Amino acid sequence: MPQPVTPYNNENATKKEQVATMFNNISKTYDFLNHFLSLGIDVIWRKKAIGELKKENPKLILDVATGTGDFAFESLKILHPEKIIGVDISQGMLDVAAEKIKKRHLTGKFEVRLGDSEKLLFDDNCFDAVTVAYGVRNFENLEKGLSDMLRVLKPGGKAVILEFSKPRIFPVKQLYSFYFHFITPSIGKLFSKDSSAYKYLPESVEAFPDGKDFISLMERVGYRNTKNRPLAFGICSIYTGVK
Repeated sequence: MPQPVTPYNNENATKKEQVATMFNNISKTYDFLNHFLSLGIDVIWRKKAIGELKKENPKLILDVATGTGDFAFESLKILHPEKIIGVDISQGMLDVAAEKIKKRHLTGKFEVRLGDSEKLLFDDNCFDAVTVAYGVRNFENLEKGLSDMLRVLKPGGKAVILEFSKPRIFPVKQLYSFYFHFITPSIGKLFSKDSSAYKYLPESVEAFPDGKDFISLMERVGYRNTKNRPLAFGICSIYTGVK
């Protein structure tokens, strides 16, 4: 079995521990670099992903790998749920999210908690919807994480996963590869104190089982009515499944 792609070459730390350290290190510059490196297109992708839940009108949403909370904040605007709970393994990212919640006076609507995506501290059948934006490729055990998300979903509840994928069309594939492997790490190193983080990004996307492979994994753990919706010629994809 191949070794998992990790941010640091540290044999004494698990992928989970390394990912938490990485996001703690880049938490202060994460939002700026995220929008800058994607040329702001990430905002459009988030809105499209959230739109997958409009018909379901979920009241209670779990946002896994919530990070600094951008996906959850956008969900609050578009879906108007009663509450969103965000979990993440990085306290640094959650601190940024908590500050945003306070500034936007959303304490009663959006709550963040330190938590592990593979061991969610919630009862079975709790949430109307579960969302993840750019987080599943960082799971240490992808199948276990997807299974636990399914466990906390209510019967009929929907999971929406937004994640980078690998374009396969010329010349998008070649341009994307050059940008991701050379431009992104260089800019990330310039603005972030952690040069490994933006080298890990293209490596983690390259290793991620996207498209049909990811849909097959979702179906294997029990999701029904699965769907893969590629965006921007396959640079990003929205995956959905129902419990």
